[in-house]
Amino acid sequence: MKTRSSNFKANVAEALHDGQLQKALKNVPDGFVAKRAKARSKLPEFDALTLEARQIKAHTLEHLDLYLENFERQVIAQGGNVHWARSGVDACDIIGDICQSNDARIVAKSKSMVTEEIALNGHLERMGLEVVETDLGEYIIQIRGETPSHIIAPAIHLTKEQIVDDFRRVHNELETDRALESPETLVAEAREVLRAKFLAADVGITGANLLVAETGASVIVTNEGNADLVQTLPRVHIVVASIEKMVPTIEDATTILRVLARSATGQELSTYTTFTNGPRRAGDMDGPVETHVILLDNGRTELLASEFHEVLRCIRCGACMNHCPVYQAVGGHSYGWVYPGPIGAVLTPSHVGIEEAYHLPFASSFCGACEAVCPMGIPLPKLMRQWRNRAFKKELTSRGQAKLLKGWLWLAMRPRTYHRLTSWGMRAFSFALRRPALAKWLPLPADWTKHREFPVPDGMSFQARFKNGGHRLTHTRRHADKKGGR
Repeated sequence: MKTRSSNFKANVAEALHDGQLQKALKNVPDGFVAKRAKARSKLPEFDALTLEARQIKAHTLEHLDLYLENFERQVIAQGGNVHWARSGVDACDIIGDICQSNDARIVAKSKSMVTEEIALNGHLERMGLEVVETDLGEYIIQIRGETPSHIIAPAIHLTKEQIVDDFRRVHNELETDRALESPETLVAEAREVLRAKFLAADVGITGANLLVAETGASVIVTNEGNADLVQTLPRVHIVVASIEKMVPTIEDATTILRVLARSATGQELSTYTTFTNGPRRAGDMDGPVETHVILLDNGRTELLASEFHEVLRCIRCGACMNHCPVYQAVGGHSYGWVYPGPIGAVLTPSHVGIEEAYHLPFASSFCGACEAVCPMGIPLPKLMRQWRNRAFKKELTSRGQAKLLKGWLWLAMRPRTYHRLTSWGMRAFSFALRRPALAKWLPLPADWTKHREFPVPDGMSFQARFKNGGHRLTHTRRHADKKGGR
């Protein structure tokens, strides 16, 4: 998939001036954030569950080779096929060969970020296949020729009015005067159009939220049920999953599912949670005749051996981006690749290179909200800081940034000079910000004040405030001690 991560600053400028996008992004705090908080408050053992889920993923990653091998044995024992793909190109070639060997014409897909990562749709379309996304959000962005803006709500960047216009443009065989003003009518129309594709599909492709080593099952969760149709109606079912999706047992899977749904959509469990094992058996009423599981590496092995290995605990709930003030302001497309938000700021450089994506680790205020809400306890600010270090070592940042950091380092090693200059600077800063005519000429806060008010400091540096506060506290305690006769 082509990346635009190197254009992050230009992408941000465009996003901030996109009125439709800004209108759509206002739904993020009221939707995902509020629902997660409500779901968490209803489950007293939520923190204990997240700790257990983290331990499960950490243990699995430590012994990943053993669990992958056992998973393969279980899949084969049930009549399925397992394919190992080192790269995205390898995965696309394997899937293309499976489609060709089955004379496929139509491929139905459920939402899968890993297939976005390997640009599978474009590969199959170049082979002459019709590829149809069946998740409503994915279908909407497919007919618009866009990529997902969010890992669980791919069309969150769009307003209802935009979707209505797209349906009228694409579904031109339907009555032109039909009513499409409500979400219910939009869903009904999508269901009508997609039903024929479900029935005609020769191959169904899904991702997997989890893989269970104990049973060889792939687990997928949805709220629309489209994934169940994709993996039961076509003759051939292909699961595409990256290797870190593995968990040891069904019990482990259910623990993570309880955490996943609450963190992602604020639900106790998703509407549909499906465990799939192999092809149709004798006596089964439905199901594919042929099943394939593609186990994708695509850099995960190298990531597992690096200082960024903790990011592989990610279960793709999207909580980090939902709570990120940067994502809430600029949306997912600004990040330029498959994974947006804080998780994208860590994952994208590992996939496309820090040279291409060095802007992303800097797209954070380090407020810590992402780490605080991550159910898997991934230290995202720490990992972004490590990418920043690599960017500086490779001299990818601007000369101005490098000079500022070197200047700060020089001052930090000279505490007396540092304290004196910061004290003078804070007084000057406070003086200027209280006078609008002077404030607009300040070089550092200009970008901030374009979009929000800059709080006016009281003129005292942190060091001075801490010193004075400590002096007052000490004085108060001494007075109390004397009064108490100590």
